[in-house]
Amino acid sequence: MTEFLSTHEPATGALITELPIGDAAREVAIARAASIGWAMTPLAERIATLQRFAGIVRERAEAFATLIARETGKPLWEAKTEVDTVVAKVAISITAQAERAGERVTDQPGGGCMALRHRPHGVLAVLGPYNFPAHLPNGHIVPALLAGNAVVFKPSEKTPATAAFLVDCYHAAGVPEGAVRLLIGGPDQGRALAGHDDIDGLLFTGSARTGIALNRQFAERPEKILALEMGGNNPIIVWDDPDLDAAAALIVQSAYTTAGQRCTAGRRLIVEDRLYDPLMKALTALVDRLIVGAPFDEPQPFMGPVIDNEAAAHLLERVSDLIAGGAKVIRPLERIVTDRPLLTPAILDVSGVTDRPDDELFGPVLQVSRAADFTDAVTQANATRYGLSASLISPSRERYEQFWIGIRAGIVNWNRPTNGAASSAPFGGIGWSGNHRPSAYYAADYCAYPVASAEADSAAASIPVGLRA
Repeated sequence: MTEFLSTHEPATGALITELPIGDAAREVAIARAASIGWAMTPLAERIATLQRFAGIVRERAEAFATLIARETGKPLWEAKTEVDTVVAKVAISITAQAERAGERVTDQPGGGCMALRHRPHGVLAVLGPYNFPAHLPNGHIVPALLAGNAVVFKPSEKTPATAAFLVDCYHAAGVPEGAVRLLIGGPDQGRALAGHDDIDGLLFTGSARTGIALNRQFAERPEKILALEMGGNNPIIVWDDPDLDAAAALIVQSAYTTAGQRCTAGRRLIVEDRLYDPLMKALTALVDRLIVGAPFDEPQPFMGPVIDNEAAAHLLERVSDLIAGGAKVIRPLERIVTDRPLLTPAILDVSGVTDRPDDELFGPVLQVSRAADFTDAVTQANATRYGLSASLISPSRERYEQFWIGIRAGIVNWNRPTNGAASSAPFGGIGWSGNHRPSAYYAADYCAYPVASAEADSAAASIPVGLRA
């Protein structure tokens, strides 16, 4: 009997669709059978196919954005920007493929040449998250397909409808159905896919807990590529005398865009002590104006709900723990609707909290602390196992250079939000934020492996020493 996975709108609870739960072994077998043919397809043809995919997504943009907004709860304006990034990823990946995984041939002294080419791994599994259910898996899948790999894509069980829409766009563009397979299911299907002997690697975006478990699982399988893109407990430092209204806007963009459900979201705000009161005045005035609502409300909200009631309950519980440990509530985390995961943006002063947990609170919660000097501020910022993103808000370039050298993060911004990463740059972190395989522009690096070849048109060799007469 076929089992089905249901998906519902976070903002309303309405049913979106029911999709049949898949079988990992079956999907891997289909992808394996298609992998050789796709790998042998000329690169120019693969590029043309992915360009058609971008065109199809552009044609279906309105329906795609509507579905993303319904399934994730994010405002329609933000869902539209996600669709735009899906389209833009193709051109960026084509450029990255040529630059980082292209073919190079150089003549060698004495004849012949040295050639550098790249080969696909074979069948790659992609595990996608719910916060950007199209953009983030697409960031793995497009470069993987360009490199000649077949892909088995297992989306979050919370956003399967968006994944099905995305995969249909690949197939409509001419990517062979066997070269991109969709595996619907929950944790059991994810574990079965990750543990399948016949995948050649796994590309993951999600929580540190799951990523660390995958790292352990793959520790004895060095023949398989593993790229982990995990979370962050990202700091923002405000120092010297910036424009406080601009600083407040940057902090709000960092902490509350996507209801705080971004791995690069600003979670910890560290403020020069003398700036604390005026900055809090500017920040709370802006936060109090933020509209929280359903995706299609008018006027459009700044942020929607978190993904589901379970996530909302977890956040409320963790905030209660911080308050019990001494945190001062500047703005509370509260449900707007009793039975839905719409939450107000929260600000907590945690300056007096000892043994503060180093956790990624994946939602609209900003923790604020004071610092007496800049050395203390950087020390606080680095007091995390994560190392994804960090921002300094300051008018001083000298201060930024000091910050850049001292901070531990893969994305370091100045007078920009923590979540201001560009797809034309590498995206990744250190510590619990990744395993040194950044994605975005550098995804080409883990989607193919280099092959160095010494080549000559004919055999010619001699052994000048070490032979008996």
